[in-house]
Amino acid sequence: MLFPTYATFGTFDLTDKDKICSDYTAYYLNRLISMFKYTNLPDSIPQKWLEMMLLISGNCAFVKHNDVMYATRGALSDELNAYYVPTKYIVTNPYIPLDKTFIIDQDCVVMFNDSCNTGIMQLVQRYATLMTENLVSMRVETINSRMSTIMAASDDNTKRSAEVYLKRIEEGKLGVIAENKLLDGINIQSARANSASNITNLIEMQQYLKASLYNELGLNANYNMKREAINSNESQLNDDMLTPLIDDMLRERQNALEKVNAMFGLDISVEFNSAWQDNEEEHEAAIEELEASVDQIEAEAEQAEAEADITEVQAEAAAEAPVEESAEAPDEEAEAEDESEGEEDGKDM
Repeated sequence: MLFPTYATFGTFDLTDKDKICSDYTAYYLNRLISMFKYTNLPDSIPQKWLEMMLLISGNCAFVKHNDVMYATRGALSDELNAYYVPTKYIVTNPYIPLDKTFIIDQDCVVMFNDSCNTGIMQLVQRYATLMTENLVSMRVETINSRMSTIMAASDDNTKRSAEVYLKRIEEGKLGVIAENKLLDGINIQSARANSASNITNLIEMQQYLKASLYNELGLNANYNMKREAINSNESQLNDDMLTPLIDDMLRERQNALEKVNAMFGLDISVEFNSAWQDNEEEHEAAIEELEASVDQIEAEAEQAEAEADITEVQAEAAAEAPVEESAEAPDEEAEAEDESEGEEDGKDM
């Protein structure tokens, strides 16, 4: 049901794996819808449904019909170019209505979600399936944790009575044994002692799957399994793997919009939005800070080198100074001898 009423709210059936998987997929698509922000989109192309087509189908085509712009789903034709890339796009939309084969990059522009035209559904559904299986296992372990013993019945009546008892336990109610016959007809054994450990492992598995999916989608979610505190370096080990997929998705959208703007005279642009935009800004700020640090280190190195050169020049000058003084000393002694000889000549006269 697309828009459920309050009457539909109630206990969730944790045994319906198809519904659980479908719900997981829808929840993550809800988050992915906010990944990009478009500017100057025509009113006839809602961003919500444009992104939904790209994420689910992997592609859509921008076409103009009766002077109105549309982004519509279709099928790539079998006519290929030299690189085995389809050259035509077949659109059949009874609600426009439109039934036409367009030539790509001549009268339509095809926007791909990613380079391989896969969309995001395979990735999300893979993790949704694993999380569903893990959730069902958590339900079983949670129910089993309510029992401290296991019963083995010796006859059908005792078995039915034991099933009623276990059913009440599963419903969260207190079970009551009305006759001693039930106790005499069953064999009671202790339940396994590692149930709590299994639940802990399943919880960690669920966190790991969620964090891995978020990392695939460009959001940093820590899934470190250490049982103690982690440092900042450990928490940033997976930063390098966050951006390749979402960068490819953004690049495909930007390349397609450049063609759309040129073909139809529009001015549409796209950029990251929400948490993805925050991550990009933090990444750019970190790069700027790193570049500033590098520039500062280089400036300090140049200054240190200049000071070293000055010190070296001063040392060479200081080393040469005593040599000049010693060279001048004989001249001073000769002048002193000339003066003394002059005085003696004066006295003789």
